[in-house]
Amino acid sequence: MPLSVAVQMDPLEAIGIAGDSTFALMVCAQARGHELFYHLPPSLSYADGRVRAVARPVRVQRVEGDHYSAGDPVELDLGRDVDVVLMRQDPPFDVAYITATYLLERVASETLVVNDPRSVRDCPEKLFVLDFARFMPPTMITRSMEDLLAFHAEHVEIVLKPLHGNAGAAVFRIGRDGSNLRALAEMFMQVWPEPFIAQAFVPHVTEGDKRIILVEGEPVGAINRRPAAGEIRSNLAAGGLAQAASLTPREQEICDALGPELRRRGLLFVGIDVIGGLLTEINVTSPTGIIALDGFNGSDTPGLIWDAIEARLETLRSA
Repeated sequence: MPLSVAVQMDPLEAIGIAGDSTFALMVCAQARGHELFYHLPPSLSYADGRVRAVARPVRVQRVEGDHYSAGDPVELDLGRDVDVVLMRQDPPFDVAYITATYLLERVASETLVVNDPRSVRDCPEKLFVLDFARFMPPTMITRSMEDLLAFHAEHVEIVLKPLHGNAGAAVFRIGRDGSNLRALAEMFMQVWPEPFIAQAFVPHVTEGDKRIILVEGEPVGAINRRPAAGEIRSNLAAGGLAQAASLTPREQEICDALGPELRRRGLLFVGIDVIGGLLTEINVTSPTGIIALDGFNGSDTPGLIWDAIEARLETLRSA
């Protein structure tokens, strides 16, 4: 049955369609006959008990530089006028992002929001993962210089990164001599009010950072992202190179542990990052990587995601 779908995302004109997962989801939805609308997070509003968004009906096509056409803006009641809201804007995970989750949570009893906005808010990528600390490298979250220096002394080589960063931004490797550790920590404390993360350096990162995609808690495939020369960051946005990959028994064990909790929380589309068999992040805001995955495997991950969305809708409507 055709659905009405509102996609909350970053500016559509600025995306790179060759690798953008949101665009792939939109193309797939359109091919299934679903009606697409597109809106930016600041267009959300609340009045008289209703959550609305100023959106534009949109058609998409895989033509670089001419990838969409949009109609005149309309005001949508997100609880009554659409069946599905895809919450797909990129971080930073800031107060504006959190506010959007609060507003979308108010329509969740009428409209399916993917991923569930309460769970998106409650499961920041670098904090939710702490629920599965047994699979992680040694990790510290702190603003204490004394504790940070002790952590470095214990683990010799560490990685420092912001708690709510994304796309590999501001990720630093600190070597054995601790050069710049104090200066970097001071900078982190000045730039961000929240604590930051220190993790023991995992040498296997030179072999790649594996992105595993889970749909309804089940792994559907993986890619290996190798860092560029002279880099430790393997994010594709930071110049990493995608390679075909399969799951190891250890990675399957991690997915088996995560799956029930992801399903319980309504986290339908998730990407996890694993380095050398160690879990580093659980990405729930706007996971990426499905185009590269499908390119290697000949799979249809957007189709699997829409199958899951449609199944959830059927279950909600029959309840």
